[in-house]
Amino acid sequence: MSDLRIRAATPEDLDAVLAFWKAAAEGTSISDDRDGVERLVARDPEALILAERLSGQGVEPGVELVGTVIAGFDGWRCHLYRLAVHPERRRQGVGTALLAAAEERFVRLGGRRGDAMVLSRNETAHHAWRAAGYAPEEKWRRWVKPLTG
Repeated sequence: MSDLRIRAATPEDLDAVLAFWKAAAEGTSISDDRDGVERLVARDPEALILAERLSGQGVEPGVELVGTVIAGFDGWRCHLYRLAVHPERRRQGVGTALLAAAEERFVRLGGRRGDAMVLSRNETAHHAWRAAGYAPEEKWRRWVKPLTG
């Protein structure tokens, strides 16, 4: 997709990202709100990666948000979250480009293995992750606890 631009999100993008996730992402998390995403971008400005489709049609070129991934690195492990591609833009290389950008970031930071949070019921995502070279680790189970202040 030659009209695709990959870049880090800025604070100005956050409302558009949250709206995009409602349309394109599967499931929700306790931190999928303005405060949570603001903290992410403030703490690690390169972690939230966007894919935008550039449209040179018409008088003014337009930009359409078509995908996201969070590539979080804590200094030890590389975690991937919120890989989401607009339903009308799937199977066009958007997810591949996002994962390539995330993996390049991880390698640059010294990461050695990426892991992804993928819903068990999301079969479409399973196919995409397998195609990208990822595999489930059935011996692990995620344990969670919401934290209150």
